[in-house]
Amino acid sequence: MNDTTYMWEAIKQAKKAKTINEVPIGAVIVYEGDVIATGYNIRETSQTTLSHAELIAIKQANQVIGSWRLEDCTLYVTLEPCPMCAGAIIQSRMKRVIYGAPDTKAGCAGTLMNLLTDDRFNHQAEVSGGILEMECSSLLTDFFRELRNRKKNE
Repeated sequence: MNDTTYMWEAIKQAKKAKTINEVPIGAVIVYEGDVIATGYNIRETSQTTLSHAELIAIKQANQVIGSWRLEDCTLYVTLEPCPMCAGAIIQSRMKRVIYGAPDTKAGCAGTLMNLLTDDRFNHQAEVSGGILEMECSSLLTDFFRELRNRKKNE
């Protein structure tokens, strides 16, 4: 399987978030060719700041691997990680991060800054962005357009 295939899996997770009126962001973590963890945004549902797709997937992967270290894992996420998630990725020692759409407001994997490759930290992750960017961006654009229209009609 390749990066595009796994990003489609992350998109499936994002669509799950959309079905419950959450911002459609999805993540999967791959270890030795297998998806071992998934997550999607549930911040509104849980009313918990930490309920980002990446953090949910990281916690699940920790349980599957049996360690806080995810050194041989790759994270696929539909939106570029924010500072909080980038920090967790560094702390988990994730090997690679692949994201779909850039985040011009909070992206910390290259758009506003790149925490993931900063050599001042004790760990760096390989980063690739723009994988299925149009599909990932469209999910978000469509979601917010629909939300604005709903609010306008209420």
